[in-house]
Order: sequence, then structure tokens, then C-alpha cells
Amino acid sequence: MKNELNEALDLLEKEKNIKREIILEALENALIHTYKKNYKDEQEDVDIKVDPKTGEIKVVSKRLVVEEYGDSEDVIEILLEDAKKIKKKAAVGDIIEVEILPKNFGRIAAGTAKQIILQKIREAEREQILHDFNIGEGDIISGTVDRIERVELKKKEGEESLPAKTRYNVIFNIGKAEAIMPTKGQIHGETYAHGMKFHLYIKDVNSSPKGTFIQVSRTEPDFVVKLFEREVPEIKEGIVEIKSVSREAGVRSKIAVISNDKDVEPIGACVGNRGIRVNAVVDELCGEKIDIVNYSENPEELISAALLPAQVSKVIVDEEALENGKKEAVVIVDESQLSLAIGKSGLNARLAARLTGWKIDIKSSSAYLQEISENDDSED
Repeated sequence: MKNELNEALDLLEKEKNIKREIILEALENALIHTYKKNYKDEQEDVDIKVDPKTGEIKVVSKRLVVEEYGDSEDVIEILLEDAKKIKKKAAVGDIIEVEILPKNFGRIAAGTAKQIILQKIREAEREQILHDFNIGEGDIISGTVDRIERVELKKKEGEESLPAKTRYNVIFNIGKAEAIMPTKGQIHGETYAHGMKFHLYIKDVNSSPKGTFIQVSRTEPDFVVKLFEREVPEIKEGIVEIKSVSREAGVRSKIAVISNDKDVEPIGACVGNRGIRVNAVVDELCGEKIDIVNYSENPEELISAALLPAQVSKVIVDEEALENGKKEAVVIVDESQLSLAIGKSGLNARLAARLTGWKIDIKSSSAYLQEISENDDSED
């Protein structure tokens, strides 16, 4: 096995540029863990060493040198006369290392070595891809649809009578590698066909036994942020900040912005002349509507802005809940603004809550006044 391991280490250094010291350190740590898992002798203090030149694996047990057995209950002992055969100058009380060969450990070590080597290869490939593309998680890349793969999900217990659920992964060609976009990363209603080009948000770079792949998405809230960074120089330069974002992909997004320069109006910077900047983002997102609002540290102002286009009459912060670490507020709107504030299927309210981080209870002014009146009557 040592020859095979040594050859593998040489090959990895030359072809994958993985230093053998890195693999050997990981291998030694893994082998110690494996040993403790498979050979449970609580008294035995074991160290495992891999020769950096030959790849030879040695299991070394640390033992206390004694005149006769029974002097210690805490560690494994070795008689002085036996210790001197290993180390001539051994003396009673010394700790010496004794090479041992546990049963079947060679087979276990070979399996562990294989796992570590494969792991290091995948890590190296991952780093190489990131280096080659000069990208990282959270970046945007361009890709061309290469193919669509059908994925049938396994049925859960009790679903045997239901039809199988089918999902589709979109595989993109991004140059020297492929990127995969699972169903949850696809904008609902968006069409993906061979040869079509898209901007993609890098969600993850993973390694598996099948190789390294890049997982991408077009539904992440941060995808909206990255698109605005591309279109708005003031955001890229740090003059305008996107403080928070909430999104229901393909339907609507809300972003809260603030300016670090009093002479730059943040919403205007994001919208651009005649809406050119925001429209570029909307077009990229398949017509998804985008609300851009001013960020504020004042919760009343922030919540009111987040509920736009609805006009808010009043925001009442629950101070008692706030003292207990809960952000809760009641929002009062005119009857004519109620449906707009809530939105279709609660969308506007839901996005506003995510954007602000507050739990928002929206009530019409008439309903709120009636509630107050009923509370006053009950107190009387």
C-alpha cells in the first residue's frame, strides 16, 4: 500500500499542484480518528505517522516504562527490559513509542487514504475553478443553456398513490465548466431553451465524487442586489447602499436604499435617467416589478416606506414587545388603501415584513377605531 500511496502523492503534486504535506496531515488526523473509532482501548495513547518520503503508515503506541506490570492503571505499560530493546537508554518512568500493527488496520488505512485523496482532489478542483474564472460564491456569471435534465423526486412515505413529482435542472455552459440550476433557482414562468443566454447568481461551488460543479440561481434576493451593482455606479462605489432586500422571484422585489453622500438621492440613482437603470434590472428578471424605497433607522418611517405604493396613515410600534426583543407594529391605513397595503394574496405586506424585519399588522382606520372603542367599553 505504501508504494501506491507514494505514487498517488507524487502524481497529485505534479498534476493537481496539491502539496503532499497537506494530504499527509489530513490523512494522519483521519487515521487517528478512524483508529479510535475501530479500536477502542481507552488506555492506549496512539499516534499515527505517515512517512513523507515513502508514504509508509506506522501506528505508534505510547507506553510507560515500568519495572513490573501493575504500576499504573492510567496507561499501557512496557517492562524495562523490553523497552531497552526498542530504545537502549530507556529508563523507568519514560514514555516510549512502540510500533504496533492492529488487525485489519492496513485495509482500513487504505480506505481512509483513498477518501482523503479524493477529498483533496475535489477541493483542489474547486479552488482551481474559482481561480480560473476569478469568481466566488455571490458573484454573477453569464451562461448559455446547454441542456435540461429531468429529475424525478422520490416519493415520501404515504405518497405511493400520488403521481411522481418531476423537476427539471437547467445545465449551463459557462466556458470551461458547467453550472447547474435546480428548480428552486428558476424564476417561475421563465423559459429556458438550448442556446439561450442568462446572467446567473453563483449560490454554491460544490465538489462530489462526480466532480466539481457550480450551483447557480436566478431567484436569490441577493441576485437583485448584484444586478443593481452592475447598473448603478454609485452602488459599486459605495455612495449608495442597499440596506435590505426582499423578493418573491418573478413577481416583485423591494429594496431599501440609503445614500452616504447628501448630494446623491439614492432612489433617483437606482432608477436612473428615464428609468434606464431600474428597467435594465427588470428586463433581466423577466419583468419582475421592483419597489425602491428609502431606508431609515426610524421604524415608523421604514415601515411606511416598505408598504409603498400604499399610503400609510400611522405606524404604532408595540413598545412592550420591543422591550422583550420582538419587533411588532400596527399599521393604520385608510379603507381605500387597505387592499393595496396588503397586496394580492398578502404579497405587499409579506415583502414589507421581510424588508424591515418587523411583524406588521395592517388595519383600516375604521377597524382600528372600532377596536379602541370596544376596549374602552370593556374597561368600563
